[in-house]
Amino acid sequence: MFTRLFPSRPSLIKFVAALSVVAIASCDVPVPSSGSNGPKIDTSEPVPVALLVPYDSAQSSDVALAQSIENAARLAMADLQGVTIDLKVYPTGGSAERASAAASQAVASGAKIILGPVYGGSAKLAGIPAANAGVNVLSFSNNPDVAGGNVFILGPTFANTANRLVRYAVKNGKKNILVVNGENPAETAGAAAVVAAIGSNGATLSGQTSFEMSQTGVTQAIPEIAASSRSAGAEAIFFTSGNDGAMPLLAQMLPENGITSPSTQYIGLQRWNIPPTAMTLPGLQNSWFAIPDAALTQTFAGRYSAAYGQQPHALAGLAYDGIAAIGALVKSGDANALTTQALTRSSGFAGVNGVFRLLPNGTNERGLSIATIQNNQVVEIDPAPRAFGGFGL
Repeated sequence: MFTRLFPSRPSLIKFVAALSVVAIASCDVPVPSSGSNGPKIDTSEPVPVALLVPYDSAQSSDVALAQSIENAARLAMADLQGVTIDLKVYPTGGSAERASAAASQAVASGAKIILGPVYGGSAKLAGIPAANAGVNVLSFSNNPDVAGGNVFILGPTFANTANRLVRYAVKNGKKNILVVNGENPAETAGAAAVVAAIGSNGATLSGQTSFEMSQTGVTQAIPEIAASSRSAGAEAIFFTSGNDGAMPLLAQMLPENGITSPSTQYIGLQRWNIPPTAMTLPGLQNSWFAIPDAALTQTFAGRYSAAYGQQPHALAGLAYDGIAAIGALVKSGDANALTTQALTRSSGFAGVNGVFRLLPNGTNERGLSIATIQNNQVVEIDPAPRAFGGFGL
């Protein structure tokens, strides 16, 4: 059995955070579709901000994540000039119900905006009492199903990554694209985003193939994937799988069946440089995938390490981005700085992972680099844009 495809909750949390692409499952609770545009604030006074993180969780990985997020938020606060944030931290225990209670407590205590929680279901439930109080929520989730109304997601989305990669593929003559995905909710959602990106960026969908999430399922699908690629004349194959799942086996067996990159360009929705040992896989050499702005993320990691003596969690940068966005808006001196209209300004914000902006539908757009693997090392082949309207956006 291909057991790596079925991680336990702690390993799944690590996987989701590191790759920043797997949509976190949400509870079937409706997000308020309407509500206040946001609270009025006094920009001359400290701005009350609530941070909802999974302290008190039974999972040690949740607690470590919470600490890293709080550290990054406080690092961002120290960098603000002319703006003071009154940050209050509320433990959620990693539970949607506790996140909702924490949101209620936060708005009752005067919070003007909520940063967090982490998980999609928690964001949905936290959004309800926040909406009733006219407060917006900037969640660390990347699940678009929880976005909307007063809930925004800061995590990189499938759609954003797929659009960036398809645009790059079209520009470089790889327009005929085969989509390959595993049969689970996350990869199915990823495949839908890739298909949509193909349709909206001038590419051609040459076909779509899926496989059962087991070693046997992958092995049995290899001949069909290879045959589909040849018969359609695919110039590229866009995979939704990651190295914590099916990709190592796909990257081994497809070349054995004559489908190699870059002759048929491999494109990944997930970051194929994680874990670092994956960069030694022969089948992943010369592949394409998207990463955050490399120079900026390295700078942030260095500053975080200098301040706290360890490397930041992969989600920590989102907390810094949230505080940086709040600070940039408050610095304008506008009492409406935390309304939906202000949060969704088209110019966006400068984050530690690159430029980003919040969209009216609650999702986001982020500037991403295109990377490849050459000689077992990551090479940036198309840099991330530093402003919206720039190359790659």
